[in-house]
Amino acid sequence: MTLVRERRHQQALRLSLPSPNPAAEFRGRTNLRALLPSPGPHSLAIGNLSDIEKMAILAHGGGGTVYKVLDKKTSATYALKVLRFNQNAASIRQQAAREAEILTRVDSQYVIRCHAVIDNGFTADMAPERGGDVFFVMEYMERGSLHDMLRACERLPEEVISGMARRVLEGLHYLHGMQIVHRDIKPSNLLVNEKEEVKIADFGVSHVQVAATREACDSNMGTCAYMSPERFDPERWGGDNANGFAGDVWSLGVVVLECHVGHFPLISPEQNPDWVTLMCAICFGERPEMPEMASPEFRSFVRRCLEKDWRKRGTVAELLGHPFVNI
Repeated sequence: MTLVRERRHQQALRLSLPSPNPAAEFRGRTNLRALLPSPGPHSLAIGNLSDIEKMAILAHGGGGTVYKVLDKKTSATYALKVLRFNQNAASIRQQAAREAEILTRVDSQYVIRCHAVIDNGFTADMAPERGGDVFFVMEYMERGSLHDMLRACERLPEEVISGMARRVLEGLHYLHGMQIVHRDIKPSNLLVNEKEEVKIADFGVSHVQVAATREACDSNMGTCAYMSPERFDPERWGGDNANGFAGDVWSLGVVVLECHVGHFPLISPEQNPDWVTLMCAICFGERPEMPEMASPEFRSFVRRCLEKDWRKRGTVAELLGHPFVNI
C-alpha cells in the first residue's frame, strides 16, 4: 500500500524540536545493565551508549525523548527511547517497568520490535533524588507515524486505510492472545517503515489482563480522545465487567474514521477537545457521521468498531473477516 509520496514523507518527518547536547545526554552512560532477563532472537549486544551516535529527535514529551540513532559498530539505525526519572517521576518509573515487562514477551511482525532495554543503574528502591534513565533500543520506522502521514496529506484513500486496519487488527489479535491490552491505539502510536508496513508501538500504558478492573481516565491510562465509553464511564457502560480488549477495537474505529475524514471525528474541528467535551461526545453523542464518499464496507466496519455497548462491539476475530479489510 502507498501511504504518501516521497515529498510528503520528507515533509512529515521534518524536525522542528531543538536537539539537546549529545555529550550531556549520554555522558557517563557506561556499564549499563540490561533489563531483559535473557537474550532474545532480536536482542543486541549493546552495553555502552558510547557505541551509539544520536542523529535526530523523532519525538519528545511525556517524560522522555525518542532519538534516531546509529550503532557505530554495525552502522545499523535504531530508535532510542529514553525515559528519565526524577523526584516527581513515579508514574514514569511505573511506565518503564510495565513497558519493559511487555516488550520482553512480544515478537510479532505487526508490533514494533524492541532489541534491548538498558538502564543506568536505576532500581525500584533508589532514592528519588538520585534519578535515573531507562533506554529502549527499538526498531527504526523510517516513515514516522500515522499521525505524521495525516499531517502531510490530511486524509488517506480507503485502500490504504484498509491495509492499515488489517495490520493493526493482526497486531491486536496477537497481543490479545497473550492477554495484553494496549489501551492507547492512536495515530501517533502506529508507526510506518520503508516497506509501508504499519506496526503497533508504545506500551507504556498497556497491561497484561488478569481480571477486569475499573480504569480511570487519566494520563497513565491512555489518551482520552481515543478511549471507549466503558473506560470513560464504567458505571453507565458496564466497564466493571468489560474484558479490556473491546476498548482497543473502539480506538481502532476512531483511527480508521479519522484517516478518512482527515481530523479527529468525534467532535467538530471548532470544539475544544477537553475532558468534558470528549466524555459527552464518546459516552452520549450520536453516531459520528460517515463521509459521503465512504463505501458500504467502510461504513459497516466503523459502525462495528464504534458500538457504544462493548458487548455488541465487533471483536478482533470478527473484524479480521470483515470485507473492508479483505479488499
